Amino acid sequence: MTSDMSMNRRTLMTAGTTGVLAAPSIMVGSAAAQEKADNRNMQSAQTPIRALKLGALKVVVISDGTRVSARPHETYGTNQSEQAVSELLAKNFLPTDALLNSYSPVLVDTGSEVILFDTGLGEAGREAGSGRLIDGIRAAGYAPERVSVVVLTHMHGDHIGGLMEGGKPAFANARYIIGEAEYAFWKDPARVGTPAEGGHKGVLEKVVPLAEKATFIGDGADVAPGISAMAAFGHSPGHMVFRLESDGKAMMLTADTANHYVLSLQRPDWEVRFDMDKAAAAVSRRKVFDMIANERLPFIGYHMPFPAVGFVEVHDQGYRFVPASYQLDI
Repeated sequence: MTSDMSMNRRTLMTAGTTGVLAAPSIMVGSAAAQEKADNRNMQSAQTPIRALKLGALKVVVISDGTRVSARPHETYGTNQSEQAVSELLAKNFLPTDALLNSYSPVLVDTGSEVILFDTGLGEAGREAGSGRLIDGIRAAGYAPERVSVVVLTHMHGDHIGGLMEGGKPAFANARYIIGEAEYAFWKDPARVGTPAEGGHKGVLEKVVPLAEKATFIGDGADVAPGISAMAAFGHSPGHMVFRLESDGKAMMLTADTANHYVLSLQRPDWEVRFDMDKAAAAVSRRKVFDMIANERLPFIGYHMPFPAVGFVEVHDQGYRFVPASYQLDI
């Protein structure tokens, strides 16, 4: 047996030197350097997508990019102590000095419509490596011209930034579904001279030129058969979430109702800097995620860790996020 094992080892070693079973570790010089460069280029060129099945619907989550920020307590739990925020992060195996934020628009193919929910950061995000939505749409097998409906959950810059490319509509054949209350707030000239002035300018640039092709909706409106809107105000004045239903299956697109899978879900009453009406936002979080937990629905959260899809269960003071595995593949 010993001689057989020695022979097998010698055979493998010989095969390795001829390149048949060569490991990456024995590659040298320019070949190894080229492989590393190719790998880096492949990683940077690929926009992550995740395709899901919901009855007859094809649902594709697209990563528009990510961004790292410091000092989590300055964004989440702003009515709590820094220590409380750090302790909750550490308890969940997360760093206490930084956050990684994801941006995940969703494409829904109904068979008759290709519906895009939110548009990412667009051109403004590209220097930092975001604004990758168009690449992701193509990676999913669609041309931007195939998008027939664009739905805006609300009008913060990371949701409307990709509406325009080079001053022209990024989705040339699309019509738009826009929350009436949200649009009225951001378009109003009364925003000038207030903290909302920057958002007002963004809406004038990105959304107002498309208004002629828009349908303005409110709570309970239908976007398409099986897709309906639900008011979840607070994060912004007209923030909307959407319910998808097909063949007896349902899913929620929760947009920015919860912006962090630990800090927003485990402590839904903690204040968040980006929530414009903090009390109303907390009420909406409870309302939306109580429903999701009680009905055991999958949801896609715009800022959840990519691929941004999972479930929640009621736990402690709030909810526990359970990432999806293969539930929406079969």
